[in-house]
Amino acid sequence: MNDITFKTSTLREAMAEGMVFCSPETLLQIHSNTVPKGNVFEFARAAGFFGAKKTDQLLPHCHPVTIDGMDLNFEILEKGIKITGTAKSIGRTGIEMEILTGVSIAALTIYDMLKPIDKSLEISGIRLLDKKGGKTDREKYFQTPPACAILVCSEEIRNGTREDNAIEEVLRLLSKYNVSDPVIVHTGVNKNEISDEIKKLVNNGEKFVFTLGGTGLGQSDTTFEAIEAIIEKKIEGITDAMRIHAYSRNPLAMTSKLIAGSLSGSTILSLPGSKDGARESLEAILPTVFKVQKMLLKS
Repeated sequence: MNDITFKTSTLREAMAEGMVFCSPETLLQIHSNTVPKGNVFEFARAAGFFGAKKTDQLLPHCHPVTIDGMDLNFEILEKGIKITGTAKSIGRTGIEMEILTGVSIAALTIYDMLKPIDKSLEISGIRLLDKKGGKTDREKYFQTPPACAILVCSEEIRNGTREDNAIEEVLRLLSKYNVSDPVIVHTGVNKNEISDEIKKLVNNGEKFVFTLGGTGLGQSDTTFEAIEAIIEKKIEGITDAMRIHAYSRNPLAMTSKLIAGSLSGSTILSLPGSKDGARESLEAILPTVFKVQKMLLKS
């Protein structure tokens, strides 16, 4: 099974449909509720719900998903019965396989109930109509990749006495969203020096400045204070998302002094200096954070 621990929980929705073709005589019996095995739609709906709940037990690579809402509807058409299903879930992976399974089991139940009276039955056209939520859906938040810069706040890394283990991870995550070759600048830990470097990057047209490091509780960790001193508006929702996502994976994330805000139409974000901390923070906000640029343009 694929690792989905890095994903954030979002509202997921999916819609699917399928057809059971049958004879006109069979449709009359369904309409008049005279099928020998009972009410076709009631049994099919219940079976579809049961089947959807067991999807992860049927398909080897499916993760268990909490189904927070589901409905199956049936429509008698000229040549058969159309099944339409919708499902919702708040989780880290999609719910399309669950609704496809629900529609499939409902179709098989209809087939089973009708086979004693109709030898022309055919199941066809089971397909996904739509899905929403997750990373794919959030890509609507950006179209043109923004200009980005990374400011590494560490005396040791600038002087070459310590290896930067986080920068490659940050570049890897940004490259997923076509953010190519961000400007990388190294600075020390002096509060004023960090502030001055951020201002330079913003003046040079960088719309997103990610600082890396200096978010701890030590005397030399001044990134928070440097950013707080120059931003015009705090964007606390961004840091809330980063901290909640990281805390569920590492309780020590509560000690990170994270900050996000706007400066002259650009967005400034602080990231922890560790590889895991930087990755978890970016996983929580990408690519949704890119929508901030549109909001700043309107202000």
